[in-house]
Amino acid sequence: MSKKIIYLLPLLLLLSCYNVEHNCKEFKTGKFKFDYAVNGVKKTTVFERKDSIEIEIYEGKTDTSSIRWISDCEYVLRKIHPKNMEEKKAINMKILTTLKNSYTFEFGIVGSDAKQRGTVEKISN
Repeated sequence: MSKKIIYLLPLLLLLSCYNVEHNCKEFKTGKFKFDYAVNGVKKTTVFERKDSIEIEIYEGKTDTSSIRWISDCEYVLRKIHPKNMEEKKAINMKILTTLKNSYTFEFGIVGSDAKQRGTVEKISN
């Protein structure tokens, strides 16, 4: 038993030193691309974020949302001109990790425990 602990201790120390990069400020503004699948079909959304506003282009349609930043890594997105009750619901967006030109995020309707994850690529400043 004590031999197992001796072997496990260095591994735990190594894992505790692992830092997830959170350079969220680099992603507050710019032009981004989000690829995802719907029923096995690849879809792409392109959007531009200007600190407090986000303009999204999806399947040739443009939509605008307001942004309320909670922290450098978390914000609430709300459509400015919702077309139905579902679009009136605010979306909580949380950046989990960042790389040089992309970030992984979690999102869901404000107040709901159901969350989804995705990765966004920054395509220009």
